[in-house]
Amino acid sequence: MLYGRSTAEAEAHSRIVEVNGRDYLLNGYVGASPVRGYYKEGNEVNDNGEPQGFLVHQPPGAITLPHFHETNQFQVVVGGGGRFGKQASPPLSVQYANAHTPYGPITGGDDGITYFTLRARWDPGAKYMPASRDRLIKGNQRQRLVGGIPVTAPAAMAARTRAEVETVMDPEPDGLAAWLHRLPPDFEITAADPAGGGGQYIVVAGGEMVLDGAAYPERSCLFLTADEAALHAHAGAGGLELLVMQFPRP
Repeated sequence: MLYGRSTAEAEAHSRIVEVNGRDYLLNGYVGASPVRGYYKEGNEVNDNGEPQGFLVHQPPGAITLPHFHETNQFQVVVGGGGRFGKQASPPLSVQYANAHTPYGPITGGDDGITYFTLRARWDPGAKYMPASRDRLIKGNQRQRLVGGIPVTAPAAMAARTRAEVETVMDPEPDGLAAWLHRLPPDFEITAADPAGGGGQYIVVAGGEMVLDGAAYPERSCLFLTADEAALHAHAGAGGLELLVMQFPRP
């Protein structure tokens, strides 16, 4: 089953959550976005069995304190700027963290920071450190962060004449990987087979993707389960930059 929404559809599914005393705006793309900015005992009853993907608008100067989740996740910075931990994370930056891997803080810069949070399954909420240390399961921690990946300006994207693919995260033995496809106008793409991992998120980083006759502009986001066919799509008239992020196999 193909999950996800275009940019406009996600903006119509938005909510505000309070994080560390500040209001964050969340646009819902896949599954159910969180109802709060922290874990509450018993929240597991809300698990709807779907993947979970949403866009976070974190205000200027706001800080998301160090925490972990029970679910593997990618995060993709697409607007503003700030820091993940000590590392500057301007658009386009991609972070991956295994379940039970503490990371952060996430700090919003002068213009705030906008990022996707993308999970292959539902998560009950952030568990902040050190208060949640007793809930942390050790032994499988892993984090990857690639910052400041260049995104092509629209005019240069429209003038591109050949397709290129950039490896953002080198494939690992369990299937974890990420690629950025840079496509000329009206070019067709068949992405990596999701069977090689535990499902894939597809984010339109620039330009427009056309899939089954529907147009998906910049910041559209879809999820493919591991048993689906590889994504086959077209670049729009202005070209396309498509980020494909693959989860490790369960």
